[in-house]
Amino acid sequence: MRDIGRRSFFTAAGALATASAIGSNAYATGHARDAATADEYVDVQLLNITDLHGYLQGAPGAHSIITGAGGKTYTVGGVAYMAAHLERLRNGRRNSLFFAPGDLFSGWEFDAATFADEPTIEALNAMGLDFASAGNHEFDKSARFLTSHMEDGVSFPVVGRDDAFEDSTGRRFRGAEFPYYSANLVWNASGEPVLPPYNIEYVDAGGGRRLPVGFIHLTAIGTESFPGSYQPGLRTLDELETANRCAAELKSRGVRAIVLSMHDGAVAGSDFSSGSNPSGPAYELALRVSPDIDAIVTGHWHCAFTMMLPDPDGVPRPFVEAGCYGQIINEINLRLDPGTGAVIRELTTATNHPNTRDVTPDPELKSITGYWADYGGRRARSRLGTQTASFTRRRNAVGESTMGNLVADWALWAGSQPLGPMDDPAAHPNTPADLAVIAVAPRVGQAVIAGDLIRDEETDGTVTFAQAWNSVGFGDPIMTVTVTGRQIHDALEEQWAPTAGGGLGFSPLAVSANVRYTFDAAGPVGRRIEPAEVFIDGTALDLTRRYRLAAPSYTLINQDGFSAFTGFTAPVRHTRDFESFVSFIRTKKQLKPAPLNRVAVKNAEVPGARTGTVTQRQQLLQADGSVVPRPEAALRTALTGGAEGQRAPGGFRVPC
Repeated sequence: MRDIGRRSFFTAAGALATASAIGSNAYATGHARDAATADEYVDVQLLNITDLHGYLQGAPGAHSIITGAGGKTYTVGGVAYMAAHLERLRNGRRNSLFFAPGDLFSGWEFDAATFADEPTIEALNAMGLDFASAGNHEFDKSARFLTSHMEDGVSFPVVGRDDAFEDSTGRRFRGAEFPYYSANLVWNASGEPVLPPYNIEYVDAGGGRRLPVGFIHLTAIGTESFPGSYQPGLRTLDELETANRCAAELKSRGVRAIVLSMHDGAVAGSDFSSGSNPSGPAYELALRVSPDIDAIVTGHWHCAFTMMLPDPDGVPRPFVEAGCYGQIINEINLRLDPGTGAVIRELTTATNHPNTRDVTPDPELKSITGYWADYGGRRARSRLGTQTASFTRRRNAVGESTMGNLVADWALWAGSQPLGPMDDPAAHPNTPADLAVIAVAPRVGQAVIAGDLIRDEETDGTVTFAQAWNSVGFGDPIMTVTVTGRQIHDALEEQWAPTAGGGLGFSPLAVSANVRYTFDAAGPVGRRIEPAEVFIDGTALDLTRRYRLAAPSYTLINQDGFSAFTGFTAPVRHTRDFESFVSFIRTKKQLKPAPLNRVAVKNAEVPGARTGTVTQRQQLLQADGSVVPRPEAALRTALTGGAEGQRAPGGFRVPC
């Protein structure tokens, strides 16, 4: 062990008073228990949160309860309480930095998501966030949206409807007061970085001197191909190679204290105040990444742990993750040598503080969240258009439903729209879609249709913003891609698959209004549809022709169980589903259910004829009885060995 100074340290029980009243510390060595008294070194406090996902009011459902040491539980969440805890933690600290390893916005809380995530930025500005790593969900709209709108406040296209809403002070959105970074996210065509790779912050060393602390930022590998952040124009670079390169660059610039903030994570037990049996990509990286990195802060996996892991030289350094949805504030305390600026590793501590709701909420943040909740209520009731009758998911014998047909027609419309001013440049021509498909009862995962659209007789069929927003979507984009007629035919055949005991499963696809097809109820699996009996705009399907297909990204990348679409080419990304569906209704003005005549059946009466049985997938529920959002459902399936969200490198399964 290196010499850690001119004084000796004691480790009596009384030294534990330096720990938080509600958190518990991870110590690099026994000496770190008394690091607070080592005043010959420069004290640096690092505070971080991760994966807030716009949950400003509080953590949703079962996520509002977390478990700490000894099985003790805490009720957590809400940025008004977080601001109060931050004030307490920062009190008296000369050098305190507050940052986040990604996924701060782009989530599922109505009060934030429906206002272009601007409420989240207002709250983070008010809490004094210094900087952030870009997570995958920061690209759920586009890289241009992140840099031009969220960072710089540029508006698009209709102020007060699509963005640039009045905030709690009455001012239009002006952007984040903090920058975003990513070292390994680049433009696919040029290899140029989308964001700056790292930042250097300077801390007060006394006597007019300042010491540099460097922060390297990583975005989850594969971000460009995740369903929500599917961005054909982007590419992620290897995390380990990138982190090591940036560490070397920082060291060459005289930086001796380096922190890695990465939007990729791990799982390490259920006790947020410690860690056990760690596994995951961030854990593997933490064991191998440059020993010049002094602390590793992770996210993305929505897990909570704090521990010390040995670097490749065997020296301990913090490895932490602060849960999700505003559950936890992580605190790392570094001691820097005042002469060299190097971290005295033996004195490092790390603590996960639960964001408990038993403190007086910060007045400013309470005002901000209250304002947006009220605004959200008013927007939810606003009128988009009308409907002449109800649209339901009730399927007829061949799998058609009025809601399924409506959503397929929307997808065709969405896949024919021009790109907007906040869309990233497309590498391929934005050729309008020839047809659209929607998995209304997918073999894997949940359907994009979240509910029925029931006509409100009292308002003469008014369709409100909330009805539209809540009936369709997960936050994934509609994509247009080029596929062959053979792929379309094979996908239609994939609606049927054998089930245990000799049964026949049926996972119907809704098709857009310009498509008609017939299937043979007596035909074997894989040979139920003749290409000559599939018509697009009145012309029979040509197996060798190329078509432009519109569908949700989730379906196209085989997350719905339709593998025939894999291998598509020329992808062009369009607007996210719930936002696009709102625009569709606003544009159409009136919705009228279409006849259920897009799918026909032959040989339905012959012996052995079977349409198939639709398997109703059981929905995961929160503790309060509400349905688990699909990204969370996918995460739970992943962590329990399910089939969703498979990640190829290393065999790990990606959460959201």
